[in-house]
Amino acid sequence: MPEGHTVHRLARTFDGLFAGRVLRVSSPQGRFADGAALLDGNVLAAAEAWGKQLFLGFASPAGGPAPERWLRVHLGLYGAWTFAGDGGADVVHAIGAPRKRVGERETVPAEGPDGSTSVDGDWGPPEPRGAVRVRLLGAHAVADLTGPTACEVVTPEEKAGVEARLGPDPIRPDGGRASLDAAREAFVAKVRRSRTAVGQQLMDQGVVAGVGNIYRAEVLFRAGVDPLRPGRDLADATLAAVWDDLVVLMRDGAATGAIVTTRAEHRDAGLPDDGADAGAPAGARRRTRQNTDGVPGAVPHHEAFYVYHRDGLPCRVCGAPVLTKELAGRNLFWCATCQT
Repeated sequence: MPEGHTVHRLARTFDGLFAGRVLRVSSPQGRFADGAALLDGNVLAAAEAWGKQLFLGFASPAGGPAPERWLRVHLGLYGAWTFAGDGGADVVHAIGAPRKRVGERETVPAEGPDGSTSVDGDWGPPEPRGAVRVRLLGAHAVADLTGPTACEVVTPEEKAGVEARLGPDPIRPDGGRASLDAAREAFVAKVRRSRTAVGQQLMDQGVVAGVGNIYRAEVLFRAGVDPLRPGRDLADATLAAVWDDLVVLMRDGAATGAIVTTRAEHRDAGLPDDGADAGAPAGARRRTRQNTDGVPGAVPHHEAFYVYHRDGLPCRVCGAPVLTKELAGRNLFWCATCQT
């Protein structure tokens, strides 16, 4: 499931490709035909992310700039957006290539044009591939949504209701509260009120929005916090430091497209590029990849994390084996020595 930084990157992509443009909205799959009809022919007036929720605001071409309806999308485990463009400068600038999938991974096919057509010099979008729930088509680009957990048209009041149920978002400039300080205070108070394990609370979107399994494991390791410790047993200062670290890590992820949580002194020099980790059984392979793998100067995937998907491997700091167990239906990773 994409974490919050990916959804913020999606919002920026939509803003760059379609902001202020009249869009044709359809549902090639047919399951969203009624919702598409409500949005078709309107202008994309806003693109926002709050945690893992994407909101695209539509306004009438004859009306004011304020969105009258919002398309709310939650990608869930299988959802993804696929973009294609005519190769114009604005499209290339926004997404880096004519086609790009933005989900748990972002990929740019090496073959270039991806099925779009040109008739008498006019660009035509590629045919929908797979079960496309929603297609947004502008003059120079198209975006297709497949496999979302949630996809609905909501009013501004309904959008506000969804946001009111979400916790503060470390990537939003104000955290989704009156200020970033207020967002920190709300996070700390929410965790401290509960005896639920802090590792479980961090996955609750009502506590903090946008944190997924990777950020949960990594931020608790960096703070030296046992993920199974009840929230109410943690000091305010400890939780405030966790929030502040999430702000730094998740904003970096939104900027770069990759999650990197290791400090330079803890990265493995000379690990093989095939994905094997030092100390792993023969033939073992890493189970994660980064969007920036192969980008010059980027931290490679096998050096990016402290504990996530490193179960059984030596801790980068103390050498003890990284542990894993299931917590609330998701695998939890931690070091029992560093996280006491």
